[in-house]
Amino acid sequence: MPRMTRKESHAQTRERLVETAHRLFLAEGYNATSLDRVAAEAGFSKGAVYSNFATKTELGLAVLDVLHLERAMSLAMAVLEAETVEDRIAAFAQWAEDNIGDVGWTALEVEFATSNRSIAGVNKSLAGRRRELTAAIADLIEQQAADLGIALPVPAEDAAVQLLALGIGLGVQRAFDPELPVTSLVDLLRSLLERSTPLT
Repeated sequence: MPRMTRKESHAQTRERLVETAHRLFLAEGYNATSLDRVAAEAGFSKGAVYSNFATKTELGLAVLDVLHLERAMSLAMAVLEAETVEDRIAAFAQWAEDNIGDVGWTALEVEFATSNRSIAGVNKSLAGRRRELTAAIADLIEQQAADLGIALPVPAEDAAVQLLALGIGLGVQRAFDPELPVTSLVDLLRSLLERSTPLT
């Protein structure tokens, strides 16, 4: 087996650090997890962390990137396997029930944003990631509309903003009150679909 290059080794170390931080941040919280703990759990020195991430904030952003990709992909997989409109709504409802209000995810998003809000550039970074996530959801919405042969009543990006805003609000509330239903989010999606018109 050929020996890894320095670049490959560096990438592998970075990936392992992000995976470890991902697990610890979700299980124990962002603020409660030190870089020393991440390094030790990953099997590296603290220096290895700093050779990949200048700050804990940078590591936190990398973990959020992974989380957003995971959730967006899981949503896409859930609805892409459904065929009819009702099947897609049901798949979305089940995804929302399983994911909206996940305590680890919700707490990490809120804790990271509030803990780092005064650090230069963080708000801009989070805003950029919010735009990327909105665009990804808008693309999924457009794809679903095309598959169903319908024209949405609002631009896909507007629909994505509405769904994200309500989903985030519900997520925060369900994190401490998991019995709160996701019905309002599902109803919003249903309303968008019912107000759609067939493509000509």
